[in-house]
Amino acid sequence: MRLARRRAPLVSVVVPAYDVAAYLPACLDSILGQTHDRLEVVVVDDGSPDDSGAIAEAYAARDPRVRVVHTGNRGLGAARNEGLRHVTGDLVTFADSDDVVPPDAYATLVGHQRRAGSDFVVGSIARLVGGDLEEPRWMRRLHRTRIDVVIDTEPELLGDVFAWNKLFVTDFWRGAGLAWPEGVRYEDQPTTTRAYLRARRFTVAPEVVYHWRIRDDGSSITQQRSSLRDLEDRWETKRMALASVLDYGSAKVTAVFRDRVLAGDLHRYFDEIPGCDDAWWELLVAGVRELWAGRGLVRSGLVPAHRLVGWLVEHDRRPEATLVVERLHELGGLPRVDTPAGRRVDVPGLDVRTIDPAALLLRDDER
Repeated sequence: MRLARRRAPLVSVVVPAYDVAAYLPACLDSILGQTHDRLEVVVVDDGSPDDSGAIAEAYAARDPRVRVVHTGNRGLGAARNEGLRHVTGDLVTFADSDDVVPPDAYATLVGHQRRAGSDFVVGSIARLVGGDLEEPRWMRRLHRTRIDVVIDTEPELLGDVFAWNKLFVTDFWRGAGLAWPEGVRYEDQPTTTRAYLRARRFTVAPEVVYHWRIRDDGSSITQQRSSLRDLEDRWETKRMALASVLDYGSAKVTAVFRDRVLAGDLHRYFDEIPGCDDAWWELLVAGVRELWAGRGLVRSGLVPAHRLVGWLVEHDRRPEATLVVERLHELGGLPRVDTPAGRRVDVPGLDVRTIDPAALLLRDDER
């Protein structure tokens, strides 16, 4: 006698929407066109000033899988949390309303979850720039093969902080007490960090399951790093994530997190040093000293030029940090020279005699 096939699980998709009328139709079309079509799509109109709410209602009128929740504007974290209060699916995922989900993404993630019985599945992503797709090399490396793991064996996966390339078992999400921080940018990192740490087991999938649109108008949150508010939020969410890792209590996970994950995006802020104002610089110095206290950035996974900038920031040497960043931009990289102590980076105009050699020297694999 043939066994009945298991019923396909209901996948709930939470889609916050704010000022995205130009992008929302493409996002919803990509979700509703999934090959896994047993879906519940909860669009949260986060007090949008444009037609986003009306567009979502039009989709709901013609597709019963779509529901719309209207709220006052409270930000991305609050909108996601509001959407979570309305989901009923076995599995839950998230999509930002200016992005696109590849057609087989949810089928792929569901398949991996059902096979492994894991608490969540995380797939790779591709950046959508214009009409071109590019999978970041670091994501390709982290997702090079399918594995079922706990965070102790692959702690560098803590660097995959995105909300929207993950499919969670809803009971796991709720049982772990997960929620998105509200009133702060970069809310993804604290929550995904807790998910990794609390999972009994999670699955890493090699497939690209999300297309992250990089807007060319500079309007996305991640393109506003020179503002004081942005840096304040970045430090706050890093503190929250680090606190969870420290509470977890693994020396190995903590070391990898501090050196390779927590430091991973600092170079984008270092790029803003030339021309930054005094308050922004002082906040940058304070954050580096706080989060890498007693360890410094010379041991981090940053490339040599950025380890040097990190050392200069830590020691409040703004003119020299500015010089290094400007030279890096002008030259496209820093020259390298051989010295009796070893091979190191060289910065025209920088007096290296006043700098810790560890901030200048190359590692064996960088020579």
